[in-house]
Amino acid sequence: MSTDLNWFKSSYSGGQGGDCVEVATLVDSVHVRDSKDTDLPSLTLSPAAWDVFLTLV
Repeated sequence: MSTDLNWFKSSYSGGQGGDCVEVATLVDSVHVRDSKDTDLPSLTLSPAAWDVFLTLV
């Protein structure tokens, strides 16, 4: 499924190849993955859980 998503890199991810996070959003889910190894599974959250996460970080 993750290959069908429109991924974008977090604005907090640096261009030096360090900690890179990509996010893809759908109406009913938010997907998060490590851009350094896109073959790994992504983390899938509900939009409500994503909002809570963003509030806490």
